[in-house]
Amino acid sequence: MIIHVGNDIILHQEEIIGIFDLENSSISKFTKEYLRKKQQENEVITVTKEMPKSFIVTVHQKKETVYLSQLAPSTLKKRSDSKYNK
Repeated sequence: MIIHVGNDIILHQEEIIGIFDLENSSISKFTKEYLRKKQQENEVITVTKEMPKSFIVTVHQKKETVYLSQLAPSTLKKRSDSKYNK
């Protein structure tokens, strides 16, 4: 199953570890440090030109990648639960 996360980017649902609200979770110093580290390792992909609202953590072949999306976590959750995604 796949989920569209914005701007023609689709992810395999089984590779998604988590979908997080960027505004609320970036308050934590641990999350800020995690995102900073991933950015330095070139493991962050921005899928929007707009202000991102969420970040999605995936693992593919033991490699973590973070996607920044303009879509709200609730929208991504609805897409993952969609009858069209089964």
